[in-house]
Amino acid sequence: MSEFENLLNKLLEQKSELSRSDIEEMIKQKKEKIGAGYLTDQGAIFLIASDFGVSLSEPLKVEMGLKDLYAGAKEISLETRVLSMSPAKQFSRKDGSPFYLRTMTVYDSNSTASVKLWDEKANIPGIENIKPGDLIKIIKAYVKSDLNGEPTINIGSGSNLETIDNESDIPNIDNITKDISELKEGQKDLVISGTINGMITGMEFTNSRGQPGKALRMKLKGKDGNSMKVVLWGQDESVIPNMISQDAKVRLLGVKVRAGNQGTEIHGSESTIIEIEGGKETEPIITRILSISTNEKGNKMILGVDKDKKLFNINDFSNSTNVFNEGDVIELMPSKAYGNSVTLDDNSFVRKLDEDNTIPSLSKLRTKINDVKVDENYCIEAIVLKVPERREVQTKSGESIALSEMFVEDDTGQIWVKGWRNQARLIEKCELGEIISITGLNARAGLEGRIELFLTSFSKITKKN
Repeated sequence: MSEFENLLNKLLEQKSELSRSDIEEMIKQKKEKIGAGYLTDQGAIFLIASDFGVSLSEPLKVEMGLKDLYAGAKEISLETRVLSMSPAKQFSRKDGSPFYLRTMTVYDSNSTASVKLWDEKANIPGIENIKPGDLIKIIKAYVKSDLNGEPTINIGSGSNLETIDNESDIPNIDNITKDISELKEGQKDLVISGTINGMITGMEFTNSRGQPGKALRMKLKGKDGNSMKVVLWGQDESVIPNMISQDAKVRLLGVKVRAGNQGTEIHGSESTIIEIEGGKETEPIITRILSISTNEKGNKMILGVDKDKKLFNINDFSNSTNVFNEGDVIELMPSKAYGNSVTLDDNSFVRKLDEDNTIPSLSKLRTKINDVKVDENYCIEAIVLKVPERREVQTKSGESIALSEMFVEDDTGQIWVKGWRNQARLIEKCELGEIISITGLNARAGLEGRIELFLTSFSKITKKN
């Protein structure tokens, strides 16, 4: 007799008023409610039994698949692969005694699940050597619901986890990796790939509970040329190489896709594993200074370009560029270089080089408005067609921020130029009919599919005589 028939008969024994057809209809309804591919007939019986207050306490006699999981299952064993894993963290119980917790995401051929390893199981010998894609055996675990009602595997004192070296039908990491062009809102527990598009920045903040937080932000470009914003909560620059080239390949393990303020975004957590092409040692960069500005803290913000016409945003925290001027060609040995974002500090080296005609000057780098494409960075020269306007925009958090915009054109077309916060002030200084040069603009898709240009913290507006 199959395990399904076993469970069905046990339920019929305890609920004699039900018929087999009644239960089959309930199974159908459960599967329709939860969604195709997430629940087996066997798993649905456990949910139905729970609805009637009936316990099917005898553990399964066969190993489960992840989509068979249900809250309340005990002594389950299953074979699966590791998708991502967080470091072990120490917490305190109500009585003040400490305990450890480590979380993992695992997958098989049909589904994914979260795993919690408690106390000494969070630091099982050799667990730090487990890599994404490794095949593991979870032994005598129990299942509880998480805050979202999803079944979560728990490995405690009576459970165990071990790596195995068997042949398996569960696909490896490469076979479940999706290009970001394939992603859809609502997907979770993904392995995704793309290339760096622009800067990688870290941020610090205070969360709603008053606790400090951190995150990494970047943009990734897919095979279709479109980009998507990425936010990795709980991560910082310590987990990525010091030298990351522009267009470096990236793979993120353990992320989800959700709606953001400006479209669909990829979100990760401290459990997300980040794989970025790069090295620990930085390499020299030779660039021409296109523009120099100063931020509120007095640090130099330099826009540079190399011989391949790639733009660089250079943050100078060491004042080592004070002696240089716009148009100079310089060689940098930065402390960090993330895509087109370069950091100079007291450990960096900068020197001026002789003029190099292979590196374009600003006049040769300007792009015509008609050639502007989304997600690229540009320098333009145009005339102001409309008096700049300023308005206050309220964010979802209730913050009011300034947005200024102006309408400009060159001999190929017209476009809106916009600036938020401090960049709004740069636009306000422009006047109708002025010819202006703007460096460091980022092109984004605006309303009705039109392209708009946005000032960045490295942008500079120069009025032409």
